This record gives sequence, structure tokens and C-alpha cells, in this order.
Amino acid sequence: MYHPFSVAETTKAAWVIFKKNFVTIIVYSFISFLLLSILGIVVEYVFSTESFAGTTAVSFMMIFVQAYTTLGLYKLIFTVIDSEYYEFEFNQVLPSFKSIISYLIVVFFIAFVVTTFHFTMKGLDEYPNLQTLIEDIAALLALYITLRMMFFITFVVDDESGAFESIRQSFDLTRGYFFKVLTMLVIILVLIALPATLSRYYPFISIAIIFTYPFVNIILAVTYRKLIYSHQDVDDEIAETN
Repeated sequence: MYHPFSVAETTKAAWVIFKKNFVTIIVYSFISFLLLSILGIVVEYVFSTESFAGTTAVSFMMIFVQAYTTLGLYKLIFTVIDSEYYEFEFNQVLPSFKSIISYLIVVFFIAFVVTTFHFTMKGLDEYPNLQTLIEDIAALLALYITLRMMFFITFVVDDESGAFESIRQSFDLTRGYFFKVLTMLVIILVLIALPATLSRYYPFISIAIIFTYPFVNIILAVTYRKLIYSHQDVDDEIAETN
């Protein structure tokens, strides 16, 4: 049956999926974390170089691997959701090259906008009041845009959408659900910020990131699917399997 979007129901569905597939998701997250850590150490101590070309090449390699593991996690999440009643193969959780490129285009586009804004603000150092006003307005605008485009990655993985097509789809998906999506974002930020903050005082808590990171991504994926069901007015398959 059709279920209107609910924050509580979405969080509950995400938790159920996390529990049912705990070992699979945690093993993937641990391997990804270990791979990135080893790669970071190798890059720092083996391939470190002062040349611009070498540094750029190494940076791109790190970004590509980060993108691959991130998209792979989302691919895994959607696979376990869609394959609840049958086995899936390993190659089903491998992100496509097109998805990786689309994701990187969006990431670099965002980085370009942020960098350009930063340098523009530097030119207003002599006008601190105007600078502060513009930064405050920009912060609110950034929050709004973040909320509207936060599902671009799910469209890139689940629909294999292009970079800017995924942004447009995310804006369409969040239309009419601003405050509910804001609530989901707050939940995600708390789950990320809480262990990060506590780990400053109790370093061993940093291990919790291996658990919270995949869970918040499950929340995002489930929110995306439920918003699609709400827009299409079709059966809420995730709710039916709880």
C-alpha cells in the first residue's frame, strides 16, 4: 500500500536494512577503510613527490579510489535492498565507470564554486561588514542547495544519471519535502558529528565511524527511495518488507 513520506518510518526502515545486512555492509566498509588507509600511507611515504605533475597525479588517484569505494557502498546498499529475496553476485555491487565520472564531475564542480567564492571573499577584506553579510547569505544559500541536491549521488548510482542530470533530478525529488529532508539531514549530521567529536577525547570511539558511516548512507538511500515512492504514489516496497 502507499505510505506518505515519514521521517520516523524512513529511519526505522534504514535501521532494519542495516541489521539484516550488518555483516556484508560492515565488511565492505572495513575493507574500504583499510584500502584507503593503506593507500594514504603508501602515497605519503612511497610516492610522495614535490613536482606539481606528480602531486596532481597522486591526488587524482586518491580521489578516484575514494569515489569508487563511495559509489560501491551505495551500489551495495541498493543491491541488498533490491535483492532481499535472492542472492546477488559480486559484480552487481561494482559501480560503473560512467557513474564514477558523473560523481567526480559534480564533486569538482562544487569544489570549483567553493574555491571561486573563497577567493572572491578575499577581495573584500577591506570591507569586513559587507564580507560578513555576504558570507552569512552564502551559508544559508549553501544549506538550501545542499538539501536540494543531496540525492544526486543516489541518482548517479541507482539511475546511472549524468552529472548535471542527477542534480536536476535531486531538485525535483526534494520539491515539497524541504523540512522533512532537512530533518533527515540533521539526523545524518548528528550521527557523523557525534562520534567525530567524542573521538577527540576518547580516540577509541573513532572506530564507530566504520558503523555510523554506512548507516547514514543507508538512511540517505532509503530516504531517496521513499521520496520516489511518494512522488509516484506507488507501493512503498521498503515499508512492506519491514
